[in-house]
Formats: sequence, C-alpha cells, structure tokens
Amino acid sequence: MRIPGTLVRGGTSKCWLFGHEHVPPTLDGIERLLVDAYGATDPVHLDGIGGATPTTSKAAVVRPCAEAGIDVEYLFGQVGIGVGRVEWGSNCGNCATAIALWAVTRGLVPITGDLTRVVLRNTNTGDVLEAAVDTTGGVVHEFGTQTVPGTRSGGVAVALTFLDPAGRSTGSLLPTGSTVDDLPVGVGGETVRVSMLDAGAPVVLIDAAAAGRTGVEPLAALRADAGWLRAVRHAAAPRMGLLRPGQAPDDAVPKAGLVGAPVPYVSTTGDHIAATDYDISVRMLSMNDPHPAIGLTSAVAIATANLLEGSVVRTVSTATADPPLSQPSQLRIGTPAGVVQVTCTDIDASGPHRVTVRRAARILCEAEILVPEPALPTPA
Repeated sequence: MRIPGTLVRGGTSKCWLFGHEHVPPTLDGIERLLVDAYGATDPVHLDGIGGATPTTSKAAVVRPCAEAGIDVEYLFGQVGIGVGRVEWGSNCGNCATAIALWAVTRGLVPITGDLTRVVLRNTNTGDVLEAAVDTTGGVVHEFGTQTVPGTRSGGVAVALTFLDPAGRSTGSLLPTGSTVDDLPVGVGGETVRVSMLDAGAPVVLIDAAAAGRTGVEPLAALRADAGWLRAVRHAAAPRMGLLRPGQAPDDAVPKAGLVGAPVPYVSTTGDHIAATDYDISVRMLSMNDPHPAIGLTSAVAIATANLLEGSVVRTVSTATADPPLSQPSQLRIGTPAGVVQVTCTDIDASGPHRVTVRRAARILCEAEILVPEPALPTPA
C-alpha cells in the first residue's frame, strides 16, 4: 500500500502526519499501519520510517473539525521502539506545533494576515490548544528563523497555547487531592517526595534533592536512572487514577521527572547556563529514555505546579509565584538543551486558563510510504 504522509519538525520532535482519509477507520487498523510503516518491532527502526528515539517516533492522524470553535482535531500516537505497539494515552505539544503549520499549509485554516490562528483538539486527551502561526505577508513560509532550545536550526514561529489544561486526563488538577505526597516505590519500603498533577498531561514530579539527585543530571546519568524513574511512574499511575484494576502500567503517562533548584550547567549544545538564567531545573523521562529537552505537556504541568503552594516545584523555584491575577506568571525551565520559558495567564483559584510556549516548526518532506498489505485490515 502507498500511504501519503508528511514529516514535520515541531519544536524538538519530528512527527509523521497523516490525513484521516488515508488511514484505516479503526484504532486497531491505524496501529497495525504505524507498526509496519515505522518498523516498530526493530529497535533501530531500520526497515521503516521511524526515528528510533522517543522524540522522533511520533505520529498523528489529522482531520478537519466541523464543531464550532475547533479547526482541526488529531489523534497522537507514540510509536514503539523494538515493540510492536503504539501508545495512545497522551498528547504531544511539539507535534501540535507541527500540525498547526501543516493545517495552514494544506489550506485547512485560511490565512488571516501576519498571524494565523489555529485551534486544535487532541482526541486522546481532549486537550484544546490554540496556535498562532507566523504568516507574515499573508503567506505560508517554508523556512523561518525562530529557534528553540535543543537545535540551532530555525523554523516558522508558532506560539502554542494550552487552553484550560487542568484535569483533562483525570478530571482533576490534583488527582490525589494533595499538592505533595510521599509515594511508596517498589517493595523495599522506599518513599519518594513528589507532586502528582494533571495539567497539559498527567505528571509525577520528583523532589530531586530529597531523592539524592540534583535535577541537572547529564543525559547519561539520567539514562542510568531510567529504571528507577519508571518505577516511580508505575507507582504513581494507580494513585492518579490512570490504571484500571488489573491493568498493566504503560510508559506514556504519567510523565516522570526530577525537579531541583537552579545551578550552573552546560547544555547539550555547549551553552553555559548560569543559575540566574533560569528558575527551576528539570530532567524528564520520555517513555524509557531521557528527554533531550522537555515535552511541552510536561512544561505546562511544571509551570502550573509553580503556582501551587507546597509543590515540589514551588518549593525550589526562584520564579515569582504570586503575581497579581491580572499579570502573567512566567517560569524559565532549565532543560538539558537550554532554557524554555512558559507563560501562564488568566490565572484563578483553579489554575491558569492559558499556558503558552513559543516554538518553531518546519515541513521536511512529503512522501508516499510503502507499507506491506497485512498492515491494513481485511475488508469485510
């Protein structure tokens, strides 16, 4: 089968995008298609289009939305690496950035001057996002100069805003009812000081200092700690209502990571980052590997946690946590790739109603992907 697809860089991820009309109508059919197209059972994705890393093995199926106020909706999939399955339990902000540019390029959303607004809904989680795509001069741009931490390559500027992000997956900003918990992990009696919240995505954020870490671990050290971080994730999942009784945990949600006080470090692109350049150190796990920067859904959760008295983020953050409600709250997150700034606005007692991160996107190629016939369901 020949399946049309578009490879787009969004922020620090690469995502294959598929029009809904070109894929099977069922979730099982789409999963079989992606597993074969990506070569998912191969840990290096050699015989497929997958990137063999969590940030480059992503996919989305996109369709126009007839509902008033929503332009496009998309199903996001995190395609397995060395396993023949796709995780459907989460959203991806970097891929949403890519989809916004793709939608304007495809004419799904008409250009409206120098900035074109695209409203997207993620069907996995119900997240609603608003993207402002740079269309300076009233045209779509193939290249741009906007950069993001994690790459020195420019792209088309896209400001991505998560609308009312709290509780989209679990129904509550604080699924356990607490801002901070001592979470039992494993069978050895270890407890870990964490904040578990649902904003942008469900996350479990670990107090790095209390766990004997720093929050500025190099990627190699974080990779060595991946098994422990997965254990924390799996312990948090049932506490957050993300698992049904008897269901095995997966590695999509909750997102798991370390947070610590800002200290000097050198980014993966060689930049020297001073402690005064940012407000909170963060090291996140993406599936089973260290995230080279930070997922946008995780950034939303961390910025929201900074507004919560007693959270493991608020406790060590140097950002102003109590701005007047009429003023934006800004948080500078120190990631392995550099500093990512997140802005919360329209804040009230329920949390921020708008959380914005500035990103960049670029369409890399249009392709016709050759997929073996057995990947598609047999017609009835």
